Amino acid sequence: MTICSFQAIFNQTIGQPSVSQTSLRKAVAFAAGLGLTMLSYPLHAAPAGGGDTVRCLYDALLSTMKNGRILGQSGRFTKLEPVIRRSFDIASMARLSVGSSWASLTEAQRQQMTESYGRYISAIYADRFDSYAGQKLEVTGEQPAPAGVMVKSQIIKANGEPVKVDYMMRLNGDSWLISDIYLDSAISEVATRRSEFAAILKTDGIDGLIAALNRKADILTATTAKAL
Repeated sequence: MTICSFQAIFNQTIGQPSVSQTSLRKAVAFAAGLGLTMLSYPLHAAPAGGGDTVRCLYDALLSTMKNGRILGQSGRFTKLEPVIRRSFDIASMARLSVGSSWASLTEAQRQQMTESYGRYISAIYADRFDSYAGQKLEVTGEQPAPAGVMVKSQIIKANGEPVKVDYMMRLNGDSWLISDIYLDSAISEVATRRSEFAAILKTDGIDGLIAALNRKADILTATTAKAL
């Protein structure tokens, strides 16, 4: 029943209200207040699923691959870096890749490491996904995981061979972000990076690792667009 319907009942009442009429007035006031409250606080849409983040990433990769020869390495990097940064939980991946040494870093070092890690990952993607020859990038499903959801996908090579790639997704605010990647459902990207970084950290420290990541990104992005 609407508030207008309640008002019609009141208009039929003459004289002093009875106890039941008083209760009815209170009910109307409560209903009106509830209606105003609902109007003041609209419902928010639920965050998009983790699969949507991966699909958007794959769309960007395919688009870049199809124009890969024209763009060149540096052009692909320019197109992919913002997509990588909004699709991946770069800060979390950088922290986990550094490991226990992260606790001893200054805030400035943490920011520099996160920035260089983002450049490094973006440069690797620009290098790996360099051209298109009929490959397919498909999300095949998702399932609950202890810390979020695992998005299942496959990359079908030009020769038809499928490669399983799973993405661990974590909810960050209103966005599902990639926090790790598993090749063939077994090989962790973060664990692989942590193993690679450990030797550099041991010999050159965090500043040496940051410099190495930036240097590698610079080398990978140095190739310019090719002429048609």
